[in-house]
Parts: sequence; C-alpha cells; structure tokens
Amino acid sequence: QVQLVESGGGLVQAGGSLRLSCAASGRTFSSYAMGWFRQAPGKEREFVAALVWTGSSTYYADSVKGRFTISRDNAKNTLYLQMNRLEPEDTAVYYCAADPWATPQTMGTTKSRYWGQGTQVTVSS
Repeated sequence: QVQLVESGGGLVQAGGSLRLSCAASGRTFSSYAMGWFRQAPGKEREFVAALVWTGSSTYYADSVKGRFTISRDNAKNTLYLQMNRLEPEDTAVYYCAADPWATPQTMGTTKSRYWGQGTQVTVSS
C-alpha cells in the first residue's frame, strides 16, 4: 500500500523560505509522476509542481515558477518542494501526490491515484 507522508510546513514571514518533504513508501515509484498540490481556505485544490521519479522532467504552475523547486532523493524515497520568496497568497495546506499513469505535465489535470494527509503552510505579511 502506497503511503505518502508530508512534513516541513509551518509559519513563515513573507519573503522567507520553507522546504516541504514527502516520504513515500509501499512500492517502487520508478514509473510514477510525483507532485505537490495546495488548497487554500475556501478555494479548490490546485496544482503546484510535479516531476517524474526517474528522469529530469519537471513542471510548475505559473504562480510558483521561479520561486519553488521540486526535487527528489531516490535513495531516501523522498520528494521535496523548496519554496522561496513566499507570499501570503501561498498560504494553504500542501499535499503530496503520486500517480503511475500521469506525466508531470498532465498531473495537474487528472485526479492523482495516491495522496498524503497534507501539511499547513502559513505565510504572514
């Protein structure tokens, strides 16, 4: 059974940085797309960034391009999201997701197969 466990959320001032982690277990993820989504209060969940577990393909939402970086550590089976120059609009619960049939480019438009429980990120102005 696939398990995704996020960590690293917290409270940060605008302009600051946070790094989120997602520990993945339960199977081999070599053919998976892995990504980050977020959901702000009163809003729908939105795509943030994704990558393919093997290879170099990444994809970002326009709202975070140039500020956020998605990466992975295959040996630790961990996905990361480095978030720099945070803005109050980035405040949300951030979710890790995994999908064996998606690509980084399609992950934002299809319902991912596996989800973590989420971690809260709050950016104060």
